[in-house]
Amino acid sequence: MPKASQKCCSELQQQRLKFKPQLPEVLKGGPAAVKVKIGKPTKSVADQAAIKNIFPNTYGMPEVTFTKGKNPAVKKQVRVAVVLSGGQAPGGHNVIAGLLDGLKKANPKNKLYGFLGGPGGILECAFKEITPALMDQYRNTGGFDLIQSGRTKIETEEQLQKAKENILKEKINALVIVGGDDSNTNAGVIAEFFKKEGVDVAVIGVPKTIDGDLKNDQIETSFGFDTATKIYAELVGNICRDVNSARKYWHFVRLMGRSASHIALEVGLKTQPNIVLVGEEVLAKKMTLAQIVDDISKVIVARSEQGKNFGVVLVPEGLIEFIPEMKELISALNDVLAANEAELSKMSKIEEKKAFVIAKLPAKLASLMDSLPLGIASQLMLERDPHGNVQVSLIETEKLLVEMLSKKLAALKKEGKYNGKFSAIKHFFGYEGRCGVPSNFDANYTYALGYNAAVLALNKLSGYLSSVRNLTKSPKLWQCGGIPLTMMMNIEKRKGKEKPVIKKALVELNGEPFKCLAKNRAVWAMSESYVFPGPIQYFGPSEVTDMTSKTLQLEHKKSK
Repeated sequence: MPKASQKCCSELQQQRLKFKPQLPEVLKGGPAAVKVKIGKPTKSVADQAAIKNIFPNTYGMPEVTFTKGKNPAVKKQVRVAVVLSGGQAPGGHNVIAGLLDGLKKANPKNKLYGFLGGPGGILECAFKEITPALMDQYRNTGGFDLIQSGRTKIETEEQLQKAKENILKEKINALVIVGGDDSNTNAGVIAEFFKKEGVDVAVIGVPKTIDGDLKNDQIETSFGFDTATKIYAELVGNICRDVNSARKYWHFVRLMGRSASHIALEVGLKTQPNIVLVGEEVLAKKMTLAQIVDDISKVIVARSEQGKNFGVVLVPEGLIEFIPEMKELISALNDVLAANEAELSKMSKIEEKKAFVIAKLPAKLASLMDSLPLGIASQLMLERDPHGNVQVSLIETEKLLVEMLSKKLAALKKEGKYNGKFSAIKHFFGYEGRCGVPSNFDANYTYALGYNAAVLALNKLSGYLSSVRNLTKSPKLWQCGGIPLTMMMNIEKRKGKEKPVIKKALVELNGEPFKCLAKNRAVWAMSESYVFPGPIQYFGPSEVTDMTSKTLQLEHKKSK
């Protein structure tokens, strides 16, 4: 038996450790062979005056792109630190590997340190050096276990001063923050603070989130989305095959995706189930919960008339926040909970908390809150995450839908409008996808993002997000550079206060991925057009091992 201190390694992992990610052509000569091309000044996506006022030292910086050329200035010896922030995503270790390799290529004496446990490690000055020997145990692996992650948000003056103190004490020249929209907003805050304080430390962001909602023209996809959706698609495909074999159950699958439906849409395109709910469509159509249940029940009834009392429904995790009446309720709840935190903390019974909250809500929202089952109401009142968001992963929307559908179908049966059988099985796929072994695409993409971040750091381009694009092409053709973090920001209400945040990218209803779903959904609803993607393939034909997501293919119109 191996000792507890020894790193256990599966047969697949042993092979993945040997995988050599492909670098974009522009980065292959190392940082000293990369020139920085300065673009035009930028502005934020919205609320320009407010964002400029909050970020006077980092607002309006130009986009930068990398080209081949001599850049000997990057050979100066540096100490760089990296921190993983927020939820895990496949490929995080390869970001660190690319960062380390880029730094060592520029100067073998360069040092890379990892702050432990997320941004909290910066405040606690808890870190370890990441050496090539240590890194070699983690290349191409899933998880964040090399240095772990955390959700601490560095935003108060005291926290920012502490971060400054510890980073200067350890003589760090650059800080690389790997995270999603909230974490990279925090990177922008730290970059602004350091510039204001005259601290010569570059702060670089790297786009991470399986949710897929950190994207724009310069960030075509966040890392981890490709792998996670392939993992979920394997599971959903298995369920589709099972349901087509047993032919007696309706499976309701809730998929991770707090604020956007990209995962549900991508998995739907990959597997072609009977129903795919898209939160952004619900919001655009101003649908109520009752209307959503009606639409699903129509498909269930229609299939039952063909003797098909089975099917598969995909539910985005954040669906409940897209329903206008629920969105309004959650917004009001956020304010009530934030304003009455002390009083609510003294209450032990859910019924008491619900009654207290209802009394604080406007009449229309109080009535809606009162109508919800106690279980759902209690989940809506759970403690918010550090960024002030409702923890939608704990709201069992699929159970709410099944409960409402059971009542709806029972009523239709009494009216003689439904003679089928409704037996539902509920699933939530979330954590299963966050730490999977990265696909070839994510292994290549994350390594390039990390290497690219090293070039940004060595050129002291503080306040930038690592950008690698042209992703439907071969990795050697990928384009590299950086975009200012402030360029992606707007103002949103968080915990009752107006805050600058990187704008979330929602599913675009006029975009090619959603249009593909809309075009096919009627056929998928009534047929068994199920597709079974199977597990991620790491070895074999390139068209199988290296394929990108359906979303990227459709957005770039490269789908077959």
